Amino acid sequence: MPDPRFFPAPEPMTAADLAERFGLALAGDGSVRVEALAPLHLAGAHDLSFLGGKGHLAAALASDAGVLIVADALAAELGERTVLISPAPQRSFAEIARAFYPETATSGISEAAGVDPSAAVSGAVSIAQGANVGAGAEIGAGCIIETGAVIGPGVVLGADCRIGANAVLSHAILGDRVRVLAGAVIGQDGFGYVPGAAGLERIPQLGRVMIGDDVDIGANTTIDRGAGDDTVIGPGTKIDNQVMIGHNCRIGAHCIIVSQVGISGSVTVGDGVQLGGKVGVADHLSIGTGAKVAAGSGVTRDVAPGETVGGYPAVPVREWHRQVVALARLVSRKQR
Repeated sequence: MPDPRFFPAPEPMTAADLAERFGLALAGDGSVRVEALAPLHLAGAHDLSFLGGKGHLAAALASDAGVLIVADALAAELGERTVLISPAPQRSFAEIARAFYPETATSGISEAAGVDPSAAVSGAVSIAQGANVGAGAEIGAGCIIETGAVIGPGVVLGADCRIGANAVLSHAILGDRVRVLAGAVIGQDGFGYVPGAAGLERIPQLGRVMIGDDVDIGANTTIDRGAGDDTVIGPGTKIDNQVMIGHNCRIGAHCIIVSQVGISGSVTVGDGVQLGGKVGVADHLSIGTGAKVAAGSGVTRDVAPGETVGGYPAVPVREWHRQVVALARLVSRKQR
């Protein structure tokens, strides 16, 4: 349940109002008032919840939710309940949740923020106390920069970006509507050294980080700038917390990269790739468009477009399953 200390209570709406505003079909009593959103097991008479699939039907029937978002095929299973019919119930629930509980911030630039006089700040923005904006940086209209965040010299933020508390950005150019959560570090040196007379000598990292529109970057994630070429994150890609992306990587559009993934330098990832949690990718590899890598896998070779792989080292997923079964049988025989 949304705690009003963190998520202020929205203006109530009737089921009929929700149906009209979000383009949903209504069945049942349209006058039911919705005051909040909640999961099925916690929802009350004035809460909205959703039914993700037939496997949750029993929970929906037992729920006290006043209004349910359901697929058309399941609406009849709920009897006289008030329902909003959607082809994608979870997506509709998310759309309504964003409308009920929009991200907000105090507008204006705090007197306790450090904004270099040469920085270009466009339109209405929010820059919190303790945040710093460096020389020559460009801040787009509608941006929100939270407490302690550092926007380094020359960094560019497109419109409506949100930079979380204590995030650090340098050598980076961001598109519109990019969200960077707390503690993320973008644009620092890549890990590059060469043997020299005195030991390992640092290779200057002279590239940038280029981030497309509508990218989300999770808390404590790090994305290194390129050594010569740029590190690139394609539009619409969603990166979870505690992910590491090395220098010169090129990540395609609309990828999903889950927590604790580590991608070594100079890896190319195609559009729509999904990397499960704790995946490790060796350097200079290519992961093709639409490929999927199972959680905990180690990628040591190129992955073809559309291929699904898993294991350590990662192999085609059916081969991996056969290996697991064979190993389990072998262990079972030895224990007899």
